[in-house]
Amino acid sequence: MTEEKQHQLDQRYLRMAKIWAENSYCKRRQVGALVVKNQMIISDGFNGTPSGFENVCEENDVTKPYVLHAEANAITKLARSHNSSDKATLYVTASPCLECAKLIIQSGIKRVIYGEQYRLSDGIDLLKRAGIEVVQMDVE
Repeated sequence: MTEEKQHQLDQRYLRMAKIWAENSYCKRRQVGALVVKNQMIISDGFNGTPSGFENVCEENDVTKPYVLHAEANAITKLARSHNSSDKATLYVTASPCLECAKLIIQSGIKRVIYGEQYRLSDGIDLLKRAGIEVVQMDVE
């Protein structure tokens, strides 16, 4: 695949992740994630509370400690499917935190394309240290 074609696909999947983020009930920040392998979406996620919990992410403008990040939701959803994230690409609307970076590394994902930069860069630093291709891209 040409570099231009890959860039176009990356843009499209990142836009789709942004649309998927609209499913989040979180008020402070809505984040969406897609896991793509062989040009097929194999998982998706958005930030929110665990299954069976009320769809309220914040209390007194503070995010509840058990709210799951979009990446964690997408990766754990794979555990309940027959798909493998080995050598897949993760598209996420905000850069991964340190905890999500650990999950990404362990899941075998090899590329991470993200939109906005989170205030901390330790997650991105860890992904790069693990040899994962990391690209920041504006959502067009």
